[in-house]
Amino acid sequence: MEVHKQISSHSEKQHTIVKAFLYYDELREQYIEKAVNHAIHGEPFSVEDINSAAEKINEIAAANGITPSRIIVTKEMIDEYAKKKQRP
Repeated sequence: MEVHKQISSHSEKQHTIVKAFLYYDELREQYIEKAVNHAIHGEPFSVEDINSAAEKINEIAAANGITPSRIIVTKEMIDEYAKKKQRP
């Protein structure tokens, strides 16, 4: 029975880690989409929120090794992606 409790505890911890990753990853994607839309319309934008979420994701990844990391985004990367997205 003790092994079952240990396995359950381990599974719960992993589930919590994955949920945190998914939360920050979705948040990062929303920030990227917002920045891209601003770039497409020639409006000012920041990558600060995107990279803040990426840093949280990278902290989670470094601490557990079961979730992937994310790159730090530059304004140039957003501009480039916005240009590609506008092409037919």
